[in-house]
Amino acid sequence: MPPSGTVVEGVDFSRWVVALCKPDAVDRGLVDQVLERIGGAYATIVARRHLTAQAWQAHVHYWDLLVNADWFTDRDIPACLDAEYAGRPVTVALIHGAPGVHARLRDLLGHYDPTVAAPGTIRGDLGNDSLAAAVAERRLVRNLVHTSDDPAAARRDFGTWFGAARRALLTEPAAPAQYLPV
Repeated sequence: MPPSGTVVEGVDFSRWVVALCKPDAVDRGLVDQVLERIGGAYATIVARRHLTAQAWQAHVHYWDLLVNADWFTDRDIPACLDAEYAGRPVTVALIHGAPGVHARLRDLLGHYDPTVAAPGTIRGDLGNDSLAAAVAERRLVRNLVHTSDDPAAARRDFGTWFGAARRALLTEPAAPAQYLPV
């Protein structure tokens, strides 16, 4: 049985964020550019990990889509997550920032539909997909990157992508980013 995305208890995640550079960012060679913009703007990238995503990780990461599947009457969300993530390369980064970092990073990412995202945002500047195309093709929109929405999501995302065994990473950053083996 795969790990469950076990959360890490006893850590204040109000200043921690996990960024998921999605398969489309990896495929297009945009991971470094995306993470440089995130790190340069609001936060310190403490660790970075390249891995092949497993279906369970996408399901835990996007649990809100699964529990609110009625938002998507035109698509099978579990199948979409499996098709987009299972067996595909992703890069995750652990980010530390000032209070309010979650909202600031969401603003930096821009609207989830790259065609609507403002210039100056990551999705507005680098995105090349659209919600309309995703709906027509009955898939998820490919919008490069997702960051934890709030402290609870950061806790869950850390457990999912880094695992409780890497808890030692959750200290105030004092050194450049670490690159972790898969």
